[in-house]
Amino acid sequence: MTGQSGAGKSTASRLLEDNGFTVINADWLVTKIYQSNSPCLKTIAAVFGDDIINPDGTPDRKLLAERAFSSKAQTALLSSIVHPFVTAELLTELKKAAQSDISEVIYDAPQLFESNTDVVCDKIISVVADDSVRLRRICSRDNITTEAALMRMNAQLSEEFFRDNSDYVLENNSDLDALNTQILRLIISLK
Repeated sequence: MTGQSGAGKSTASRLLEDNGFTVINADWLVTKIYQSNSPCLKTIAAVFGDDIINPDGTPDRKLLAERAFSSKAQTALLSSIVHPFVTAELLTELKKAAQSDISEVIYDAPQLFESNTDVVCDKIISVVADDSVRLRRICSRDNITTEAALMRMNAQLSEEFFRDNSDYVLENNSDLDALNTQILRLIISLK
């Protein structure tokens, strides 16, 4: 499952989890690889500056975001560092799921295509929403300015890309009930 920031991937994933699906969240995997003194965090600091690491060893996510989302090239640079670490963690989690006889896993990944992990997926589900809806959600969720949110939005793949490269598209411009109705239809399609 993928889509642009603010479209509602995490909400859709949570609804699928509520319906019995196992969900592996890429953001959780990133938190895991961003632990204090991790090889990934050390590599990021070497590229984006040592000051992106707080005194307690955790990343200064706001400062890193400012630098990483300042251009598509900087975003791609961060991605080239982070994606191999996240993919390694994903494969570990998939192996654990298989050992537990879990055959259906939803991978909630904002950068599914950019990390090339779409190649290990049987089906691609994208969540999309209008730019104005996404902008409002990002500003509210992350407590950032409109300018900072637009910088993030402009660094991402287009909605058209997600539509063209997905097996299923969930439109999330309304409320939770409308999204849940689409999730229930999706579950029937997936079975």
